[in-house]
Amino acid sequence: MARFADYFIVVGYDHEKAGSGEGCGKIIQRFPKKDWDGTAFPQGVEMFSQPGGWRLSRDRKAPTFFTVVLTDIESDRHYCSCLTFYEAEVNLQGSKSIEADGDDDEEAEENGLIQPAQVFAPKSLIIVSRLDYPEIFRGCLGLIYTVHIDSLNFPLEGLVSNLFTFQVPVAGGSQKLFSLGAGDRQLIQTPLNDTLPVTSKSVALLFQQLGIQNVLSLFCAVLTEHKILFHSTSYQRLGEACRALEALMFPLKYSYPYIPILPSRLLEVLSSPTPFIIGVHSMFQTEIQDLLDVIIADLDGGTIKIPECIHLSPLPEPLLHQTQTSLSLVLHPDLEIADNAFPPPRTAPSNLKLL
Repeated sequence: MARFADYFIVVGYDHEKAGSGEGCGKIIQRFPKKDWDGTAFPQGVEMFSQPGGWRLSRDRKAPTFFTVVLTDIESDRHYCSCLTFYEAEVNLQGSKSIEADGDDDEEAEENGLIQPAQVFAPKSLIIVSRLDYPEIFRGCLGLIYTVHIDSLNFPLEGLVSNLFTFQVPVAGGSQKLFSLGAGDRQLIQTPLNDTLPVTSKSVALLFQQLGIQNVLSLFCAVLTEHKILFHSTSYQRLGEACRALEALMFPLKYSYPYIPILPSRLLEVLSSPTPFIIGVHSMFQTEIQDLLDVIIADLDGGTIKIPECIHLSPLPEPLLHQTQTSLSLVLHPDLEIADNAFPPPRTAPSNLKLL
């Protein structure tokens, strides 16, 4: 049995350090306040919860969710599920002192006075766990967020404390039902085997984004210990792509740096001499173009860039042809009957579930 969640953290914008340049985040609350025995509190979580940097916004952005993977000194992974929303604040110093997204509006000053400007500051709710249940954590964070925003008559302390009391079997394939105490029902399906990777739709999504040939190239690259960098405008897609590529290695285990979402302040890690699997936001495309020994995969554009100094050995024949043919039939099940004059009615479910 394993504890469902290890820590619950609230991270907000640090106004005390909001000088010139990029803002910072700070931990407003953490539960529990003392570290668990054998499970240290993750360091740098405030930086990973806003990978693109902490910035105020002139608009209230929609809440976002993604999962950050942190690896401790003992190579144990901690999954940080982050739900970020924006709260309204009033800047009494006027709009000219706001570090907000976009261009500063030139507001008219009446009678020599600068009018107060309303801005929105990001705040992140984070669940840290050694278990990888992103959709369950998304539901739990969504419930806590709803209770907070709508001021529902449920004590937030009770909801958070229930995160730590629930015990989950590591494997076995059983279903466990629990509640945070707000009239909700959360259902966990444990994996049949704790050694098999649980990928959900991430592998199928990677093939859809990059295509069969590109994914096979990345597969050969990761097996031959090359540096692989994903970039996308979606943090969630970055995490899914890294998860899928690592799962394709099974039963081998990846022992090099694995950072599905790399914060802006740690971009120098990309110059590391060791192999890695890393994901960065596409806003940093300019910074990553000069990397000469890194294979770059554009998840949104569906392309990969292999530097001239890297030679990838493809899968040997006939394995390569057999693999491509099998994957084509899974990704495109209508391929076999595409030329039939009288194709049969399609009643079978999509083969994408096989990936």
